[in-house]
Amino acid sequence: MEIQSSRFGTVNVKADQMVTFPRGLIGFSKAVQFAMLPAPDNAGFYWLQAVDDADLAFLVTDPTPFFKDYDVPIREETQADLLLTDTKDGQLLVICNKVGEWLTGNLLGPLVINTNSRLGLQVVLTEKKWTCRQPLMRLQPAESTMAQAA
Repeated sequence: MEIQSSRFGTVNVKADQMVTFPRGLIGFSKAVQFAMLPAPDNAGFYWLQAVDDADLAFLVTDPTPFFKDYDVPIREETQADLLLTDTKDGQLLVICNKVGEWLTGNLLGPLVINTNSRLGLQVVLTEKKWTCRQPLMRLQPAESTMAQAA
């Protein structure tokens, strides 16, 4: 499948790169189909590119390399919505933002994706230990370009 991206132009994506968020994402309920594109030269980061909106993309990453004690309890209802029978098939990501010199992650609104069904949900956590702008790493000048649009 070919999709348009304002960052990367026309991109060919495979079925295993597609993720459907039936409820959309917070603030973007109409965008439900996304392609997960590896971020060039930034291992462990991906662009979650909306299929129907070339200008809508989120930089995402797995938060566990940054926070070993970060844990997202997955409720039974969420597992059922994702068709997630084994939590080992779940992938956890957080949306990143550039805040000053820092790349931050929204640890209060993580994304949970079933790697088999390619269904995803954004869950909302209430634990006060984390924030929606949790610092992940200080950006170097060359890294600022990667997070510019995040």
